[in-house]
Amino acid sequence: MSGHHWISAPHHHERETLLAGLALPPLLASVDAHRRLRGPYTAAGTLLRLLAPEALERRPALAARHYIELQESTPELAALVPPITHHIEEQSTAGEVSRYPARLHSLRVAHGIVDFLLGALADAQRGPRTLVVENIQHADVTDQEFLAAALRRIPPELLTLVLCSGTERLLDPPGFPSLSLPEALAAYTTTTRGAGSVPPARAPGPQAAREYVDGDCVAEEPALTEAYERLGAAERAALHDRRAAELAERAEREPSLRLGALPYHLMRGSDAAGAGVEALRAALLRCKYLGFYHIAAELGDEGRRFVDPAERPELWWVFIRESGVCLAAAGRPDESAVLQEEARMATLNPAHHMKLAYEIGMLYARHYPEERRDPRRARAWVNTAIALADLLPDPKERSFYSVFNRNGLALVEVRDGRPDEALRLLDEGIERLGRELGLGEKTWHRVGLRYNRAQVNSMSGRLEAALEDYAEIMDADDDFADHYFNRGNILRKLGRIEEAIADYERALSLEAPFPEAYYNRGDARLELGDTEGALADFDRTLELEPGHQEALLGRAGLFADAGEAEAALADVDTGLSLAPGHAHLLCLRGRLLAEAGRTKEAAEALAAALAGDPGLAEAWAVRGELAYLEGDLPAAAADFDRAVELADRPDFRFNRAVVHEAAGRFAEAATDYDAVYEATGDPDAVRQRDSCRRAAERSTV
Repeated sequence: MSGHHWISAPHHHERETLLAGLALPPLLASVDAHRRLRGPYTAAGTLLRLLAPEALERRPALAARHYIELQESTPELAALVPPITHHIEEQSTAGEVSRYPARLHSLRVAHGIVDFLLGALADAQRGPRTLVVENIQHADVTDQEFLAAALRRIPPELLTLVLCSGTERLLDPPGFPSLSLPEALAAYTTTTRGAGSVPPARAPGPQAAREYVDGDCVAEEPALTEAYERLGAAERAALHDRRAAELAERAEREPSLRLGALPYHLMRGSDAAGAGVEALRAALLRCKYLGFYHIAAELGDEGRRFVDPAERPELWWVFIRESGVCLAAAGRPDESAVLQEEARMATLNPAHHMKLAYEIGMLYARHYPEERRDPRRARAWVNTAIALADLLPDPKERSFYSVFNRNGLALVEVRDGRPDEALRLLDEGIERLGRELGLGEKTWHRVGLRYNRAQVNSMSGRLEAALEDYAEIMDADDDFADHYFNRGNILRKLGRIEEAIADYERALSLEAPFPEAYYNRGDARLELGDTEGALADFDRTLELEPGHQEALLGRAGLFADAGEAEAALADVDTGLSLAPGHAHLLCLRGRLLAEAGRTKEAAEALAAALAGDPGLAEAWAVRGELAYLEGDLPAAAADFDRAVELADRPDFRFNRAVVHEAAGRFAEAATDYDAVYEATGDPDAVRQRDSCRRAAERSTV
């Protein structure tokens, strides 16, 4: 049977038996997705370590195209691809992190890995192959995203995926999942379920416990787990120490082990309170830095449960605070709020309470779902953080945190519809940091204030001021994709389309593939009349995000203009299945149905479009065309009048002129034709104008 496969059975031995019964292409690799082994991208990284060196040698261009996703998912490949640059961190004081990635960054990395595999496998001349992935029920969110993207995007005839799990129900991660592995399994795989056969019994031998630990404790075989449980605490710790020593030596060459098996064994060895928690802390901070927030929160949770806040308050603080921050960033604000409250109950440190107040304020300002955000509560908490910051004894710390917290207050003011007050706070902060901190101190925060000011200026229509902000920002921070993406949006609003496209292209070179930049570049290309380039970008957007409504609309419009009505209507219907009230999609549906002669359905679609957006000029114009075709000239004229009132476009005026001409209103028709000619130089318009003028003269004789 062709296609991808999902094998679900309670025991590994049965999954192997079921796998052997499938008719599959030759095996490319069999990998384990259990996050205990290497943390984020355990499965993807194992596959890339096997394939990437040869593929990069055979196709060197893949290195430049996929350098971000390869080294972030698989640090062992860093020497084979161009380095990721963060110039601002190089300019800053030691240890200062410039920024943390957006929540969707890991999904972009997942798509980049899929892109790499498609490129690496397509010309490998190996024929179809099979990839087996075990233990997907224990996969990190990053591997779940990768596997979900791979199931949809990789053709089975190129690489057949066989995903294996136990029988427990697979669930999406908590929070706001970016891509659902359970949904992808349901949509793209054939499921083979086991009967639950019992594995052959094996008496636990003297080496069984060691075998279990050497396998990083992921084996399901009862003989191994029972042997391990029978050991005394000291014997178990000794086995973990031995395994940790082996992994520590390997981690010099395989740093991904530091995010999975190495801290796991150190936390269960004889020095958990020393080497263990330090390995856990390092793994947590590294995962947070890369934007792998779910597993970072998991690592932090283990640390905070192990470390007593009374005995080691600063280490406990790292674990509980970073866990709360990562939970919020992962789209899990309620869990973050629980940790914030736990921390407030456990500490009397004023600086801790200042930071907690700020983070709680940000929950209400940005992390809760829209319907639960509350600017009043956000302002109250951030004001508490500001008040505590102003009491800090160290002058530079006081200056920095006072400005930092007021920066958060600026966000609250923007969300509360007060951009001028936000700008005042940001301007004061920029001036104060420049006056009170030395060169190189808190460099990122200085840039961050300007970035926020650019955002506020852009949102409030101060586009030239926003561009000036970005000029300053990029002097210090020229390798961050969001800067180019945002500046490209501003340049488009100013009509500087070629410059905007250049910025979108730069953004795409600095980030793993993300659909928004492809869509915006396509839309900008469309403004320049580059329909081929626009179609390619809309295709790419929808390859990455099939439900991107604006890309569906843009591509459907191009199909409609090219006479490919069936393809256009398919995209429109896909978009409306996701957003039934999308006015522009309904309008295009009405146009397509009208052109197909399905006038009743067209009228219904246009009525729905105008019910959703009465100011949609295009819908009035299409309805006017429909009325004209049905011979209702008064209704057609009224609809075109409304369309021209809303958007005085030459095509609307031309069609209204046709209606006026058909109704014998030659003077009005001549006026519209003349306006079209003045705007476009269309020779048809001038011919029709002159004809109508002559007709008007004859009618007055």
